[in-house]
Amino acid sequence: MKTAALTQPILIVTALVTLALFALFSGLDPVLLAVSIIIAAQPLLLAALGEMVVEKSGVLNLGVEGMMIIGAICGFAAAVETGSPALGFLAGATGGAALALIFGLLTQYLLSNQVATGLALTLFGLGLAALIGQSYAGIKPPPFPKLDLPGLSDIPVIGPLFFSHDAMVYIALALVIGVWLFLGRSRPGLILRAVGENHDAAHSLGYNVILIRLAAIAFGGALAGLGGAYLSLVRVPQWNEGMTAGAGWIALAIVVFGAWRPWRVMLGAYLFGGVTILQLNLQAANLTPLWLLAFGFFLFAIWRTLTSRRPLELLGLWLATVLTAAIAAKYPISIQSQYLSMTPYLVTIIVLVVMSADRLAANLNAPASLGRVFHKTG
Repeated sequence: MKTAALTQPILIVTALVTLALFALFSGLDPVLLAVSIIIAAQPLLLAALGEMVVEKSGVLNLGVEGMMIIGAICGFAAAVETGSPALGFLAGATGGAALALIFGLLTQYLLSNQVATGLALTLFGLGLAALIGQSYAGIKPPPFPKLDLPGLSDIPVIGPLFFSHDAMVYIALALVIGVWLFLGRSRPGLILRAVGENHDAAHSLGYNVILIRLAAIAFGGALAGLGGAYLSLVRVPQWNEGMTAGAGWIALAIVVFGAWRPWRVMLGAYLFGGVTILQLNLQAANLTPLWLLAFGFFLFAIWRTLTSRRPLELLGLWLATVLTAAIAAKYPISIQSQYLSMTPYLVTIIVLVVMSADRLAANLNAPASLGRVFHKTG
């Protein structure tokens, strides 16, 4: 048990050290690279954490992309009109939750198909956001200040990494801790998990399955909206139509990658955020794409180390990582930037394909009632 508990911290430290070595090798500032990854990961982390709670209740909501883009435009519009980024984030969360509740009403009361309704929600959100955002193109939102803590922010390396971020970075970390405690240490969290595992048994014990799932859906929508607002107010402080660019679909993959566990979801968000930042830095530094392949092997090796007990498989993955990195260092091969831009989405597809191959592990981790329609009786 102690070894298993130490696995994730050790792997996280390993990932951070690897990114730092990559930055040094490519002439980048490791601290600036780490800060960029933290910023890039926040929209993914918020959206994936919310979707994880929704799926823990037994509901599959594929409308994360639509809720994120609605959160992005609602947050942006509110911040511009009021001059307050804080109100912008509140509006983003409200917009995401409102769109999620539409999904909830359709799937929980009208018993519509969850997959089809989620896809429709994404299309609806993208179209509505484009309509609302027509008059906000080219406008800069009010700046969202960083929390520079006197004395602590000035510490070399540690200060920029831990004490110089905006408030949403710390709020996201608090949400991860809160969700972990809620699901594993509280009675309401255990009830929500029971609903996700067997809604009929939970109903027979007197729990209101529909109300519990609606609350989870609203919470997931609010976090997706927060992620979208962070995208338009902090990471890319402007409004562009379709600016989420598939982030909602990556968030869905992160939930599976993280095996429906808060800390693994956080790790997945930072790893996928790292892929996004690395491909941008590769384009800027004109480095070989084999480094991205090496990093992809590194991601798989981390995931399989967390989930697999097959020594030969793990040895093969780590050897592939080392050999690919060695080849990348020895034989630089250029590639067009358009192919590098595909990397985050290509990695997402590969992760889902590889993870779906191990159906037994996926079925054991996923909530048993995920995606199943609840028919209220009695």
